[in-house]
Amino acid sequence: MTTTETIMEGAEPFFFPGNNIGVLVCHGFTGTTQSMRGLGKHLNGAGYTVIGPRLAGHGVSPQAMAKTTAADWIVSVDEALAELKKTCKQIYITGLSMGGTLTLYTAAKHGDVIKGAISINGIVQVDIPDLAGLALDTAVPEMIPGVGSDIKDPNSKELAYAELPVAAIRQIYVLAAVTRDLLPRIKCPTLVIQSRDDHVVNPRNGPRIVRLVGSSRVELLWLDNSFHVATLDNDKQLIFERTAAFIKSIAGR
Repeated sequence: MTTTETIMEGAEPFFFPGNNIGVLVCHGFTGTTQSMRGLGKHLNGAGYTVIGPRLAGHGVSPQAMAKTTAADWIVSVDEALAELKKTCKQIYITGLSMGGTLTLYTAAKHGDVIKGAISINGIVQVDIPDLAGLALDTAVPEMIPGVGSDIKDPNSKELAYAELPVAAIRQIYVLAAVTRDLLPRIKCPTLVIQSRDDHVVNPRNGPRIVRLVGSSRVELLWLDNSFHVATLDNDKQLIFERTAAFIKSIAGR
C-alpha cells in the first residue's frame, strides 16, 4: 500500500457523529463503502455515531487488493473500532458479505466491547468449488472476473472491482474458516440477515451461522426480494429498519 493511491469516488470512508452509541459498518469483498453508506446514514438518523472504514486494498484497484491479506482487513476494522471507543459507551457492528464475516470475527474477538452484531449475507463457508480450484493453484491468472453488483433491482449498481485478484481468494478462505471456528465465542445478541436468492454466498451460510453462534439471542431474518448486495437492493429499507430496531432493543434507545 502506498500513499499515492487514488480512492475511487464513492469509496471513501465515512464518519457520522451522533450520540454515545456507536455502530461500525463494514463493506464487503472487492466492494466499497458505497454499499453501506445508506445503512450508515439511516443509523445516524436514529441518533447513533456511525463509522464506515475502507478496508485495506479496497476502493483503489484490484492490484492494490492483491497485496493485502485478511489480517490487513481486520486491522482496518480494528482501527475504526478504536475510533468509536474514543467517544462511545456502547458499540455495535454490522457488515455485508465479507463485512458480515468481519462483523462476526470482531464480535468473537472483542466480546468485551461489542454489544450486538448484525451480519448481512456473511460468509463462514465458501462452498464454491470453482474458487476452491483456484485458491492454491499456481498456474492461474492473477485476476479473474469480479463478483460484484449481484443485485435484483435493475436500477441499482454496486461500486466494486470488475476483477478479482486470485491472491485474495486464498485470504477469504482463511478468514471464513477462522471466523466459523470462532462463532461459538460470540456471546452478544446477534442478528443474521440472509438473502434466499444469493448468487455469491451460499444461502446456507445464514442458518449455519445461527446454529454455531454461542449467544443466547440469535435471530435469523430471511430476505425474499434481494440478491447478494442486499443493502442496495429491494429489501434495503427492511434491513435499515430491522438493524436500527435490533440495536435499539439492546441499547434501550
